[in-house]
Amino acid sequence: MRTALIYTLAALAEIAGCFAAWAWWRLGASPLWLVPGGLSLAAFAGLLTLSPAELAGRAFAAYGGVYIVASLAWMWLVEGRAPDRWDVAGAVACLGGAGVILFGPRH
Repeated sequence: MRTALIYTLAALAEIAGCFAAWAWWRLGASPLWLVPGGLSLAAFAGLLTLSPAELAGRAFAAYGGVYIVASLAWMWLVEGRAPDRWDVAGAVACLGGAGVILFGPRH
């Protein structure tokens, strides 16, 4: 449960930080958006270090599945576009793969 919370908070922080840059670059928002965006990306990096994975690469790979699900939730809740069935199917597959990477038996 703690791992899911860490990855969920990390995903929200990363998406918020990246969206701040997107808003400035693509939507014409003030460059001041980059300040909280940078802080959000720093929070993302800090949160990801709390992963229980032994290796950074494994932590990052497992996190990728959670990031995909969170990105689709952002698309739906913030941008107002519901995921279609292919988005959902892909997200389920990615989340399953993330679980195998993070929790698979190791020698």
